[in-house]
Parts: sequence; C-alpha cells; structure tokens
Amino acid sequence: MTNDERTTWRCPYCNQFATLDHNKDVYASERDLFDDTDEGHVALMLWGVRCPNHECLKLSLNAGLWTAKGHYQNLELNELVQSWNLRPQSSAKPQPEYIPEPLREDYNEACLILDLSPKVAATLARRCLQGMIRDFWSITMGRLIDEIAALEEHVEAEVWEAIKAVKDVGNIGAHMEKDINLIIEVDPEEANLLIQLIEQLFDEWYVARHEREERMKRIVALAEDKADLRKQGKAKEPPTEPDDAPAESNTDSPKDTG
Repeated sequence: MTNDERTTWRCPYCNQFATLDHNKDVYASERDLFDDTDEGHVALMLWGVRCPNHECLKLSLNAGLWTAKGHYQNLELNELVQSWNLRPQSSAKPQPEYIPEPLREDYNEACLILDLSPKVAATLARRCLQGMIRDFWSITMGRLIDEIAALEEHVEAEVWEAIKAVKDVGNIGAHMEKDINLIIEVDPEEANLLIQLIEQLFDEWYVARHEREERMKRIVALAEDKADLRKQGKAKEPPTEPDDAPAESNTDSPKDTG
C-alpha cells in the first residue's frame, strides 16, 4: 500500500461511500511478535480508518494476526490467521428506524456473533426472516415452513428459494438433530450469506416501500400546492392577445412618390 493510494470505502457507521486519502484517513501499524509459536512466526497488524464524512468522522479499528517472515523494517505478512473488529464490533450496516426494532435487533446480534458462533448467527437470521414475513406480509401461521409456503405467490422464484435456504440452514441451530451425535456445522461464510439476504430484503421490502410512500406524498403535496395557487388566483396564465388586435400585414407599405 503506497502513501498516495486512494481507496473507495463504505463507512460502517454512516453507510456512506467515501474516497480515502491514505495520508490523512488511514492508519496502519505492523508489530513483530514471536518466531516460534505453534503457528510459526507471527505478527500483529492494526489498522484504523477515520471516516472523511464531516458529519460522521467516526473511527473504524481492526486488528489481524498474521503469519510472517523477516523482522522490523523487513517484516513481511503472509497469511491472515485471525482478525478482530474492534470498532465497530460487527459488520452490521445501519438500518433505518422505520424497520421494526425487533428485526433490527436480531440482525445486529447475528452480525455481532457471526465469527464467534456462525450457527447462532444463522439461527438469528432465520428468526429475523420469520419476523419480516409476519410483519411485512402479514402472514402468520405458527410454523415458518407454512409461512414460507404462503409467501411463494408474493415474491420472485429465486428470492423464495433463497428464503427457504435461510430457514433450512437456520434450523441447524434452532432444532437439534434426532441423532444427537450428528453435528452439522455452519461456517462464517455460510452464515454471512444468510445475513446478506436479510440486508437485501430490508432494502427490497422496507426501504423500497418507504421511498415509494415518500415519493407519492411529494407528488400529492405538489398537486395540492398547485390547487391552492389556482384558488388564490396566483397561478401564472399564458398571455393572450385581445380580440380587437390589428392583424399583422404581410404587404409592403407604398412608397412615397411625392
């Protein structure tokens, strides 16, 4: 990474895209730790980003444990062993308040627990999905499998299949297998896919509906404003010519012969 490098980045706090100036907005520090751990030579990297949006300016801070070689000025990082989100603690994106609070809480908790327990994150995504179906579509039938079946006629086929997948993977954490010795794991990448679907449905259902309602309100308000102007006689009317205005002649005036 060079000092003059610029990167497009999305702030996890204000959710705005920004172009980072690595001379002003980014901090990175590497520290050599030990040569002889069970994972070999390891080093720690700390990096921070100050959001350049002047209405935000919040600090994002992450740390990573890397395998490495070399020392001091010649330290070279090889493979990431483990990483930690220090600020903010999860990858949850800010969600608008018109999305019901219980749904936002389940989503935020799923993001927070993602790396520590993907199985729990998948279960929370499943629970959030069920809450969305009940709240947004008013489909309440007791069992999620029945509610998803009733949802099929309202959404696109690929969305419906993905929603079924959230239910199936989430069931791994929500219900124990009949054979208690059978353990099915969910890895962070798989749980993250479910969380991404929740984010997509937030956008396609709640955000899209809210923006549509706001757009309709502005159109209605515009029409009402114009109606008020007409009532007050302030509407601008195009100028009209009086009925007795002389017709324009296309003939030349006679020349003076005197």
